[in-house]
Amino acid sequence: MAGIYIHIPFCKQKCTYCDFHFSTNTSYYQRMVNAMCIELKERNEELRNYPLESVYFGGGTPSILPDQLTGQIFGAIRQNFDLSQIKEITLEANPDDITAEKVQLWKSLGVNRLSIGIQSFDEVDLRWMNRAHTPEQSLNSIRTAQENGISNLTIDLMYGLPEMSPERWKKQIQTAIDTGVQHISAYCLTVEERTALYKKVQREELIPSDQELQSEHFDLLINTLTENGFLHYEISNFGKPGFLAVHNSNYWKGQHYLGIGPSAHSFDGVSRTWNVSNNLTYMKELENGVAPYEREVLTAGNQFNELLLTGLRTMWGVDLKKLGEILEISEEFNSKVKYYCEKNWMTREGTIIYLTSDGKHYADAIAEDLFEI
Repeated sequence: MAGIYIHIPFCKQKCTYCDFHFSTNTSYYQRMVNAMCIELKERNEELRNYPLESVYFGGGTPSILPDQLTGQIFGAIRQNFDLSQIKEITLEANPDDITAEKVQLWKSLGVNRLSIGIQSFDEVDLRWMNRAHTPEQSLNSIRTAQENGISNLTIDLMYGLPEMSPERWKKQIQTAIDTGVQHISAYCLTVEERTALYKKVQREELIPSDQELQSEHFDLLINTLTENGFLHYEISNFGKPGFLAVHNSNYWKGQHYLGIGPSAHSFDGVSRTWNVSNNLTYMKELENGVAPYEREVLTAGNQFNELLLTGLRTMWGVDLKKLGEILEISEEFNSKVKYYCEKNWMTREGTIIYLTSDGKHYADAIAEDLFEI
């Protein structure tokens, strides 16, 4: 199976914590969409032998595109790819963009899942984040989507925020549960150097939560959501049974995907490509018949490490048999697995290794320690 990721590189305004690729210049929407449609046509052969199971519109902010341009992209997808086996089409949306009319349009185009960028239900947080919506708009957007037939909803939340007590975080989680959404993605705040947040932290205008408090927030998240019927199927993702994200799950399982748009990445099992992270260059290259990406063929070591890193983050774990088909597993590797099992950070069932609840706090560090260089 395979998926398509569509990167819409536009936002209304820049959030203080964000270092993703986007622009607030709306003057060239049409030119950008035209370029993306060219790329969809030029690269349609890359997934020819793999049934398309998911399409994901991310960004940036896909929900700010004018209706006709969203429709143009959908038209190009349908013209160049077989959607007969599609299971999930997700569109990321900000609360302030969601109206009954928008939801009906997206549904008519094929969207069956919305990912709403809530981030916080607290006005204090939204202000320093420089988000464009209010807590009231967050709740209204969820209700509007539900009332207009979107039965598969996911929202994004953030924890480890400045001055966020465990009690305040627990209230955020409960508010999310009470909305009736089927899926929640929750991410710990990270301070990236190229952001306004980094400057605020340097000036001590904001003080992020320390690691101990972040860990407490993470445990609260896991315990509260699992007690309320959510499956913790990936480090940052929780879903009700039947509502796990198809697109992202396929990422973590090593399935093929095609990335369209500036800065988008693609993966075909043995190589990875990444599009240029410059809007003007991206458009010019496609207009002139030039491929807007670079390609890297993955070594056996790269493939081994990637399968290990992504698999350990999930409830499906990592199959040592599959790892062994890529590279022979060393005695040192086996010794480290035994060590993490004895430490109760990892468990093993047959050929599958999983992280325990304690081990999930150190997922990336454990994976890196097990990497084959």
